[in-house]
Amino acid sequence: MKVSLAGIELVNPVIAASGTFGYGIEFEEIVALDRLGAFVTKGISLEPMTGNSPPRMIQTAAGMLNAIGLQNVGVVQYIEKKLPPMKRYPECKVIVNVFGYTVGDYIEVISRLNDAEGIAAYELNVSCPNVHAGGMTFGTDAGSLEYLVGRARTASKRPVIVKLTPNVTSIGQMAKIVANAGADAVSLVNTFLGMAIDPETRQPRLSNITGGLSGPAIKPIALRMVYETAKVVKIPIIGLGGIISAEDAVEFLLAGATAVQIGTASFVDPRAAERLAKDLESWCKSHSVERVASLTGGLENPHA
Repeated sequence: MKVSLAGIELVNPVIAASGTFGYGIEFEEIVALDRLGAFVTKGISLEPMTGNSPPRMIQTAAGMLNAIGLQNVGVVQYIEKKLPPMKRYPECKVIVNVFGYTVGDYIEVISRLNDAEGIAAYELNVSCPNVHAGGMTFGTDAGSLEYLVGRARTASKRPVIVKLTPNVTSIGQMAKIVANAGADAVSLVNTFLGMAIDPETRQPRLSNITGGLSGPAIKPIALRMVYETAKVVKIPIIGLGGIISAEDAVEFLLAGATAVQIGTASFVDPRAAERLAKDLESWCKSHSVERVASLTGGLENPHA
């Protein structure tokens, strides 16, 4: 079940996604953390952020809309309070999601994290649709994205993963840009920009008006984007978007992903990532797959 991701060996390809698994340690009493390949922290910023005002999360057909707004304790508190307890689970690699309003913010957060122990990689959040500056602004502008990734790669002592937004014309083109700028891997996709309206009050259901759509509803689009990206870049891809079963994970691997992230499913079942890792191993055994890594890019395309 082991896979290698940007030089990091994971016990399996299942990763708990950013924003759905807190800082990791909160789950230790209900999830066997050592049975996950890794988890990604919620977005860590230079200063603490309170996030958006409620309501900031609602259920939708086959998914959810969220506009949390990157609420977090800030990099100093993260390093001092949230990171150290994860040393109890060395098998579960810690990937820190890094957010900034400016390029300087990103670099400063990375610089501070560089000196902390117990971090395997950084995931640059250039794709959050729920903040009014930064975030998706970088992910949708090719020039800004290239500059940010280049600066981050130079500043970082660890592998840099770039989390791409699907809210672009060509996800493959954006992936090529970050690969050429030095990214060690990409994770895709983040949420799709959406909204909901209460017809009775005629008001938006989210205080932020718009939010990020996630869950099974986006899986077919996310899968297509992973497939398209795998055809144009050589760096590893982490696939995410509506994965709730082992079969879903296998689809993403076959489309070209090296690993997968589990997000919205964790809100339904906090042990979803652990369960999926176990189910994926069972699937491999029942299908005589000796190495899960052999599934990556294994789609048999009749039109190839």
